[in-house]
Amino acid sequence: MSDSLHDIFLGRQPILDRNQHIVAYELLFRSSRQSADASVTDDLTATAHVITQAFSELGIAGVLGDKKAFINISADLLMSDMIELLPQDKVVIELLETIQVNKQIIRRCQELKARGFTLALDDFGGDSQFEPLFDIVEVVKFDLPQMGQEALEKYVSHIKRWPVKLLAEKVEDIEQAIQCKGLGFDLFQGYYFARPVILSGKRADSSKLALMRLIGLVLDDADTPEIEQVFKHDPSLSYNLLRLVNSVAMGMRSRISSLRQAIVVLGRQQLQRWLQLLLFVNQGGDMQNPLLELAATRGKLMELLAMAQSERDKDHHDRAFMTGIMSLLDTLLGMPMEEVVKQVNLASDVESALLNHEGKLGNLLLLVEKMEQNDFDAAEGLLADMQLNLGNLMQAQIEAMRWANMLNETASL
Repeated sequence: MSDSLHDIFLGRQPILDRNQHIVAYELLFRSSRQSADASVTDDLTATAHVITQAFSELGIAGVLGDKKAFINISADLLMSDMIELLPQDKVVIELLETIQVNKQIIRRCQELKARGFTLALDDFGGDSQFEPLFDIVEVVKFDLPQMGQEALEKYVSHIKRWPVKLLAEKVEDIEQAIQCKGLGFDLFQGYYFARPVILSGKRADSSKLALMRLIGLVLDDADTPEIEQVFKHDPSLSYNLLRLVNSVAMGMRSRISSLRQAIVVLGRQQLQRWLQLLLFVNQGGDMQNPLLELAATRGKLMELLAMAQSERDKDHHDRAFMTGIMSLLDTLLGMPMEEVVKQVNLASDVESALLNHEGKLGNLLLLVEKMEQNDFDAAEGLLADMQLNLGNLMQAQIEAMRWANMLNETASL
């Protein structure tokens, strides 16, 4: 990895469609030497260099799968030849709201569209100067916190005259997403789907409880026949296990047909991990649940960072993975985390991390959460306290994203 990429934070936010499937990500590249709200885009050469290196050297295009990356582009970078080095099929050029629209800008956007690029307009707030771009761009983004409900309805109604998709940015919760869906928005950006909605007295559904029991049996090192019996009592769990074992992510040369064989071939560590991931698989084996991708990325990222902290402590690596996966169970189950941890016999450091963000695992979880929130100032302080550096973080992020994307390839099986 080049020196310039060692000094860069990589931020990523998912963009979901109306069916709650992730279809794209916004990628943010920010220097560690700048404040959290000072973008690398202040320097044309540095920005272009980092973005092109990210796609060539880090292989970001490969971890996106069939999804696209929205990337903020200033007027200077828009007019630069360097933007043409980006892969047209993987990038959405997101025109910053600071751009002053003129004939030169319009011609350049038309030219890039003709070359095969997809364009989007960032943070539209009603300024009529952007209207000439509505025939060129495919997506118009609205920054919800900056716009009241009345203004939002007014501008959405106005912009429907053009054949563009509407994207709601900084969606805070599911209720807000539903409201925007009713207004005609097509795309929704943020981690709103990971916000827990706790219902008092709610119990987890039977299939999730069965999975929790299985995880408990594996943690207690139960015999294989005992584990197999739990699977046999739940056909959907058995189907999901066999589907995952036979997926491209596992790379099996011959198909596994029996539950006992699947359990043995996986081994206890992998079985434990797949069970944790299965918690996030929707009924019917739908792997498109965005919580699954986020949980998988969290778990793998925490494991890789734990390995960077102490290479030989494999138990620490495993507990880091478990902490990342289980940190979203309150959202998945609609139960307080205190109730969730009672269902499984967890190690004390995992429990402390989940409940209070305490200890080494708690700090790792907090670091991952700050990166999801693009709070790079807080992340930088945590890195220094944890004997980690930006190089460790960037490499771990890319590998975790690649691993989670590989899991998603099973969705087409």
